[in-house]
Amino acid sequence: MNRVEETGTDRFKTAILLLAATGLIAGLGFYFANQSGIANLVWIAGVVPALAALLVEILRSLRSGEVGLDIVAALSMSAALAFGETLAAAVVAVMYAGGTFLESFAEGRARREMRDLLSRVPRTAARYGSGGLEEVRLDEIAPGDRLLIRQGDVVPVDGTVVSETAFVDTSALTGESLPVRLARGVDAMSGSTNAGEAFDLIATRPAKDSTYAGIVRLVEEAQASKAPMSRLADRWSLGFLAVTVAIAFAAWWFTGDPIRAVAVLVVATPCPLILAVPVALVAGLSRAAHFGVLIKGAGPLEAMARIRTLILDKTGTLTDGRPRIVSIDSRDGRGEDEILRLAATLEQASKHPVAQAIVAAAKARGLALPVPSDVSEFPGEGVVGTVEGRAVVVGGEGFVAGHVGHNAGDISALPAGSVLVAIAVDGRMTGHLVMADPLRDGAGLTIEGLRQQGIQRILLATGDRAEVAERVTQGLGLDGLRSGLTPDQKVLLVLTERKNGPVMMVGDGVNDAPALAAADVGVAMGARGAAASAEAADVVLLVDRIDRLGSGMEIARASRRIAVESVVAGIGLSVLGMIAAACGYLTPVQGALLQEVIDVAVILNALRALRIMPREPAPPATSAAPSGQAKSLEGTTA
Repeated sequence: MNRVEETGTDRFKTAILLLAATGLIAGLGFYFANQSGIANLVWIAGVVPALAALLVEILRSLRSGEVGLDIVAALSMSAALAFGETLAAAVVAVMYAGGTFLESFAEGRARREMRDLLSRVPRTAARYGSGGLEEVRLDEIAPGDRLLIRQGDVVPVDGTVVSETAFVDTSALTGESLPVRLARGVDAMSGSTNAGEAFDLIATRPAKDSTYAGIVRLVEEAQASKAPMSRLADRWSLGFLAVTVAIAFAAWWFTGDPIRAVAVLVVATPCPLILAVPVALVAGLSRAAHFGVLIKGAGPLEAMARIRTLILDKTGTLTDGRPRIVSIDSRDGRGEDEILRLAATLEQASKHPVAQAIVAAAKARGLALPVPSDVSEFPGEGVVGTVEGRAVVVGGEGFVAGHVGHNAGDISALPAGSVLVAIAVDGRMTGHLVMADPLRDGAGLTIEGLRQQGIQRILLATGDRAEVAERVTQGLGLDGLRSGLTPDQKVLLVLTERKNGPVMMVGDGVNDAPALAAADVGVAMGARGAAASAEAADVVLLVDRIDRLGSGMEIARASRRIAVESVVAGIGLSVLGMIAAACGYLTPVQGALLQEVIDVAVILNALRALRIMPREPAPPATSAAPSGQAKSLEGTTA
């Protein structure tokens, strides 16, 4: 349902409520003025619009194959009118119209954070042109354009900061309460807000492909979804409908008093079963989005609460996914900065992740990088070229040694998961860069927290070699490790693990997309992950932190628990009320008032999901990664 349709529906429900309430109040006025005949007619006039709208809704549901408890409301109003209980019918009409209005209000409040997310979508941006700054539409922005992000502006597209520094507020996307400092060369996420001075940004993606645009699309899909638990509630409603009719018929049959049957029907109108579930789950969606966990609908949210097996990809998920220089070794007396500068200068010509990491490390040290010449790249092996008149070779040990006529050195002492990048200048081996991809900070605590959330099996699925994966995950307490997997083998692993219960798969690369789609719940690292994985996943982590997965699961479980509690309590109270009405302890009017109290209590309880506060993981005892916690880059040298 889009915003216009939703507003129209809300207005219609408001009008029905006003008509029913006006009829009830005006009828009471005539009744106390001893004008009973007119009072009955006014009450009937107030009931008819609500009953007509209800019958239309029932027919619409029946055409779509759904049978719900709206039938009980229609029966109660019709029976009350048929047996002359016009005041009871008017009260039921007001209470039913009020219940649907309250449900819409509650869902609207639950969706508020998502709507706030959508309302922040920028329409234009300030772009540098030949004549200075110009205000352009977002669809006119192309990768490479230089934009000015003014104070208070929402970053319109994904891009790279080119000013000295920038402070951005990411609270609307990730729940981070404090502004984040971004240095030159760091990526800025679209949808964040400039909380400091104006800064310049180089666009890296078109607006339609930016992170924020994807988030908006996912939020719109999530708002239109229906959870399996909601569909299950529809099936439960059939049983409750049968129980309601049976109690009403028994009360009439054994006592001969049709008014008791009317009272029973009134107490069962409307049922908390159809109010609590959608309100609690939509509130959970909003709450999860506040913490940077975008769940694509109530269905995935409900499924997250039942997960028993978790499969984690390694690169970019359990590890940071960005190789880092951990040490620099000099062979000819050159300083570390000079070795890094020569390597980074040549690596500017390569798009390989290792090459980009080397360039980023040099820029972080403030090293000036000239433009290389005569560059030749050998994919998977290395790069050859000229830097400031000197012949430079950068790449794997064997590749560089072959170019300078030396034998490759012994790299067996390197920690598993490390890669050695060699540098030669003018035919002589100059030095080495040792690079690695460490585990994310707090990965062990995250896994421990997920077990506390009810996860029984946690597996690692990676394309790396077994010895690399084992070294990286040492001490994490995983239940299994599958290495050397191709994308189709990851899918097979997901399907195999389903025998142990619902499966969640977490990944970030294009190669993870099939497995994410095959899992009961697929989770993508959306901050830096591939677009394909975000599209295939059911859940997207908007912040580059694996610990937010635990927050999302805690919110999902709490939302489902609140929904179940509301349903059980509401149905239990309704059944007790029906029994009391059948025994003659409640009149139809009293039954209607009692049921409305139950409905209000149920909805307020469901809204507790908006106040779920997931536990923050404790900070790691030390930031130092265990030995060998590094990514496998063997055979992928720059």
